[in-house]
Amino acid sequence: MADEKGKEADLELDGSGKKKKMIIIIVAVVVLLSAGGGGYFFFMGEDSATPEQLDSALDSDSSGSDNKEQQGGAQVGTALYVPMPRPFRFNVPGNARDRFVEIRVQLLVRGGENEENAKMHVPLIESTLLGVFSQANADDLATSAGKEALKQQSLTEVQKIMADVEGDKTIEKVLFTGFVMQ
Repeated sequence: MADEKGKEADLELDGSGKKKKMIIIIVAVVVLLSAGGGGYFFFMGEDSATPEQLDSALDSDSSGSDNKEQQGGAQVGTALYVPMPRPFRFNVPGNARDRFVEIRVQLLVRGGENEENAKMHVPLIESTLLGVFSQANADDLATSAGKEALKQQSLTEVQKIMADVEGDKTIEKVLFTGFVMQ
């Protein structure tokens, strides 16, 4: 009799355990399918705006910044970045002591023609930037205002030299993508 009660209890536990396992498996499958479907639509779903539509919308926008770019000589178009092939490394004098500086630079240009012009004149641009950087002071470069002034002076000089060589400014911005001062 005791054996029969033990077997019945085991059967009841096994039955409820199987139901719980089945429910857990069904819930797991539903969650995986919904996550898979959501991922599919996220990565493979159709975008409502194509790149051509976005470009035409940007071109039709007549904001003041676009007018400034057209008047300033830089072409309105796709933003392209031309990296300088190697970082600029140089020493700068300071009041307390001289400092070693390394600056990584990229140039923002608009359109493929300006990109090709910038790539063609990389040695000239490097020489111009090195001339500007060599006039810097370590105390000025320690502040963000000094770094911004150096960027602006670099842009002015590079645009001036490109206007002399190519007839237009070509470069829209000089970007410091790395700045280390020791």
